[in-house]
Amino acid sequence: MRTQVAIIGAGPSGLLLGQLLASAGIANVIIERQNGEHVLSRIRAGILEQVCIDLLDEAGVGARMHREGLVHQGFDLLVGGERHRIDLHGLTGGKTVMVYGQTELTRDLMDARAAQNLPTFYEASEVQVSDFDTAQPRVRWRCGGQAHELRCDFIAGCDGFHGVCRASAPRGAIREYEKVYPFGWLGLLADTPPVHHELIYVNSPRGFALCSQRSTTRSRYYLQVPLTERVEDWTDEAFWQELRLRLDGPAREHLVTGPSIEKSIAPLRSFVTEPMRFGRMFLAGDAAHIVPPTGAKGLNLAATDVKYLFNALREYYAEGSEAGLDAYSERALARVWRAERFSWWFTQLMHRFPDDGPIVEKFQRAELDYLLHSEAGLRTIAENYVGLPLDFGAHAGRG
Repeated sequence: MRTQVAIIGAGPSGLLLGQLLASAGIANVIIERQNGEHVLSRIRAGILEQVCIDLLDEAGVGARMHREGLVHQGFDLLVGGERHRIDLHGLTGGKTVMVYGQTELTRDLMDARAAQNLPTFYEASEVQVSDFDTAQPRVRWRCGGQAHELRCDFIAGCDGFHGVCRASAPRGAIREYEKVYPFGWLGLLADTPPVHHELIYVNSPRGFALCSQRSTTRSRYYLQVPLTERVEDWTDEAFWQELRLRLDGPAREHLVTGPSIEKSIAPLRSFVTEPMRFGRMFLAGDAAHIVPPTGAKGLNLAATDVKYLFNALREYYAEGSEAGLDAYSERALARVWRAERFSWWFTQLMHRFPDDGPIVEKFQRAELDYLLHSEAGLRTIAENYVGLPLDFGAHAGRG
């Protein structure tokens, strides 16, 4: 087989890139090791920045998102039992975010790809990428008991943290940065109305909590828990009781509980790979970077990677220019590190760290007190939360 771009991974970043390439007349094939049902079963965040919304529209899959998504103009921080609203719209000159579950976004992309009969191989085993340091990269895999080989111009590694693409990069050419946090998020999904019309981020003496939502009838809640916890040890009632203890009075009064649809514990880490290009193989999304979920940057960073890579590939096929491809890694990493910094900072600000003494808690409370009573501090939170402009720092000096 022969194509122009081989995409490894059928998560949101791979599907979005494939849809954008197809809209520009660029042939692509997606290879995914899981089946479609498994891909859709992954419960992930659902806060979309404008760059992600615009890309979904450009790919022609934004109609249901605009019908069913919830536009949020702010969110609440609950600190010391007192609620503070972060007015995203007012502090950023009219910018907002949209709540639309990643599962629904993935479904929209999968349906659009299937409707166009674009080639996609699910349940691909023994996936191998090779020759990406030449002009003719290759991908090999097995599917349905048959061996397949795909020759292509470029490989897009959208296959996540445990994928084959980053693992295939030459060890001497890659550098990885990682911070693992000493706690996880215990998440519960329930078909109950949200406790509040916007999100509530909670800094509590008992640990962090987040009241989130997927729709007006489906809620998603999170609790900070030690990494030693096991999800099977948490009954629904134990989760709801602990959540109540971390909320304020009004939130407790409005909390509607019910049976969980899904419960899981997600570890938190900050992770970045440098560079994000190896010859004719490009990494995007979780294959290149992981952020803590605090601030909901993961999906949005992946969308930005896709935007940069799509524009570079379109320029290459339309004009024969490799300028965008050559600049991809540097441009993407500049935005990645800014988002990593915000996610790390916001995580430090809102969680309890087991090895920190009383003085660190005092530092944390003092910083929150400054941020929440300073227009500059509030704007810092807001402008990072909605996403910095794509050209932010474009004229700054480079090291």
